[in-house]
Formats: sequence, C-alpha cells, structure tokens
Amino acid sequence: MPNLPNAVRQKMRFLPLVAATYFMVSGGPYGIEDILGGAGFLMAIVILITLPFLWSLPTALMIGELASAIPAEGGFYVWVRRALGPFWGYQESWLSLSASVFDMAIYPSVFVLYLGKFSPELTAGWNGFAWKLAVVVLCCAWNMRGAPEVGEDSIGLFALLLTPFIIFAILGIGRGIMLHPHIQWGVPVSGQGLGVGFSTAILVAMWNYMGWDNASTVAQEVENPQRNYPRAMILSTMLVAVTYILPLLAMALAGLTTESFSTGDWADAARSIGGNGLLGAALGLAVIAGGMISGIGMFNALMMSYTRLPMAMAEDGMLPAVFSRRNKRGVPWVSVLLCGLAWALALKLPFERLISIDLILYGSSLLLEFVALVVLRIREPGLARPFKAGSFPIAALMGLGPAALIGYALFASRRETVFGTTSALLFSAAVGLLGPVLYWLTAAPLARRKSALSSTD
Repeated sequence: MPNLPNAVRQKMRFLPLVAATYFMVSGGPYGIEDILGGAGFLMAIVILITLPFLWSLPTALMIGELASAIPAEGGFYVWVRRALGPFWGYQESWLSLSASVFDMAIYPSVFVLYLGKFSPELTAGWNGFAWKLAVVVLCCAWNMRGAPEVGEDSIGLFALLLTPFIIFAILGIGRGIMLHPHIQWGVPVSGQGLGVGFSTAILVAMWNYMGWDNASTVAQEVENPQRNYPRAMILSTMLVAVTYILPLLAMALAGLTTESFSTGDWADAARSIGGNGLLGAALGLAVIAGGMISGIGMFNALMMSYTRLPMAMAEDGMLPAVFSRRNKRGVPWVSVLLCGLAWALALKLPFERLISIDLILYGSSLLLEFVALVVLRIREPGLARPFKAGSFPIAALMGLGPAALIGYALFASRRETVFGTTSALLFSAAVGLLGPVLYWLTAAPLARRKSALSSTD
C-alpha cells in the first residue's frame, strides 16, 4: 500500500464512523413504508425486531472481527482476497460494485421524491433528472474532501434527519396514552394478501438492514480501527433498529392506519400526528426535509465506501493504475469521478424497484465474507484479532441466518421479472457470472503484467 500524502493526518473518529455507517445502512425510517403497507403494524414490528438478530448482528460481528484484524483500505475485498485468493477477491468487488449500480440510483430518487412534496413543479419532467444529477455531482465534490470530513458531516446530517422523528415518536406515543385510540395492528382488509405482503415486507426489511460491510473499505482512514469498528458496528445495529421501530410504534399507538401506506407517506403521517395546526404543518415539512437529507446522506456515505474498491484493486494490479491516483487528502479522485459517472448514467433506468437483484448480488458478496471469516480462522490462527466474534464453531455457524434469508430472497423473487419478461433470478445470475469472464479477460493479464514488471525491477 503506497504511503499517503503528508497532508492526510486526520482520521475518522468513533462517532463519525457510527454516523457514516448509519447512512450506509439506513438513512432513517425512509424506505420502510412498504413493510407497513404489506404486513401491518404488528407483523412489521416483529420483522424489524427479529431481522437484526438473523441478518444484522451476525454481519456486524463478522465485520467487527475482520475489520479489527485486517484494517485495510478496500475492506471486504481485501479480506476475501487474503482468505480465498485474487480470483474470489475480484468476484467480491465485482458483485459489490454491480449491486451498487442498482442500489445507488435509489437515493437521488428519494431526494427528488421528497423535494416534489414541497412543490411538484420543481421535479416535473426533466427537472427530476436534473436534481438527481445534482445530487451525484454534489456528493462527488463532497467526497473529494476526504473520508474523515464525510464522517464528521454525517453527524450533523444524522441529527437533522432524526430530530423530526423524535418529535413524531413523542407525539404519537403521547397521543396513544392520552386518547386511547383504536389500534389496527393487522393488515388492512383492502391490503395485499398475507403471503404477498409478508414476502414483500421481508425483502424490503432485508434491503433496509443491509450494507454493514461498506464501512470497512475506509479502514485506514479510521482512528484506532481495531477498537472502533466492533463498537461502531454494534451501536449502529441498535440505532438502526430503534429508529425503524419507534416511529412505527408511535403510528400504531396514535391510531393511524397502514392502508395505502407506501414510499413517501411519512409526511402525511407526521401531519396527522401533529394535528391540523401549525405543529402538524411544520412537522410534515421537517419530515419532508429529512427525506431529502436521507437521500443525500446515504448516497454520500456509500460513495465514500464503494470508491475505495477500484482503488484497492488497482493497487493490487487488477485494474489500471489510474484508479489508484489520490488527491492531497488521500481521496481516490479518479475512482470517485468514474464511479460517479457510472451511477449518473444509471439514473434514468428503472432500478428503483429492483430490490431483489440488489439483494441477490449483495447477498452473494456477503456470503463470501462469511466464508473468508472461517477460512482465515483456519489458515491464520495466529492473526491478531482484537475483537473475536465467538469461538470457531460460532464463527462457522454465524453465516447461517444471512444465508437462509438470502435463500428466501432467491425463492421469493423466482417469478419476478425485470426489463419486460426477463427473470430477476436469471438477470442476477448473468450479472454475477460476468465477473469470472472479466477477471480472466482483464484482471488476470493486468496482474501478470504487474508481477512481471516487479520481478524485472
């Protein structure tokens, strides 16, 4: 790993790491609306309580161990490469970056969705695309300042995002205590069937709880990563779960209905809980502003994460060396610009609802990380592990919950079609299988050329 410029001295501290991780995973309650619309209050709360134990906590523990043992820039790519070799390391990055194409188009859309609630004219026609593009350009410029700055700024965004929901929760719970309204815990009669709604709720909840490993790619830019990563993962897991569950509980206790509740409806719920006066109007506007903050904050934090992958691969000789170029703050500026361009080109594609493709590609990369955890326990038992995710049997079994949920996502999406009549499963498989082809056509020759040059030197 080349030395960073002398100007790069500041490191991301614990709280900025927590805030950045929060945005990489969650970005607040925005995005969980479809869980409510499909499952109702009680089932939604049960899902959001259960899933962290099966999906988030095992992932957080795995990342805590590997990030503290191997705090390398490139994070999960480096772990898989070290455990399984360059071929699987490349596949890890390919799966993650290809999933990002489907994932990153969503967050500018969230920004535009909530901006349109201020004034539909602002986002009508091509204005919507222009605003999405503006989000990409803004975050590219923001990321050029460096990972520590992105982390520090995430704290302020975190506070602005959640303040309206704190008021929302207090008012909703208070209304339930004072007025004792009728609570409709189940699915509305006119809603989806239980099977369809439950399946949708599980997939949406999985999507809203994924992304924990993204924080690992900036490990060399984090202060005391051996200590801070495990703590940040555990605290972030709790924060995400609480900020999902409390607003739903407040809605239920306030007597609001989940009928027709879908993406973007938090503002209406806030106005209902706040009442018809100034408080309701102000709370509705604050929640709308929070939705815009959520879109920018998530895109910004994830850009910081994903752009370290091409840089790390270039430094290993699996991508052209230009991707490893950094500015004076240590930011891989070429990677930032090229990734930003790729995501900008994807903004007009209808990816917003392709959660299953995102889950399949991301889930495959996540399973490779659990395999790397076990393989490194076997191959490198003497590796210093400041944080250890349990004994070897526990580490070996830790991936079963995530694997079962990913298997469920595959089963649930078996009949889903994308881009017309194309099966989502087949499309995801085709994208995944392109990784080995690209490795043998591009990465392997580049790596051999770099090795030959190094030997002659």
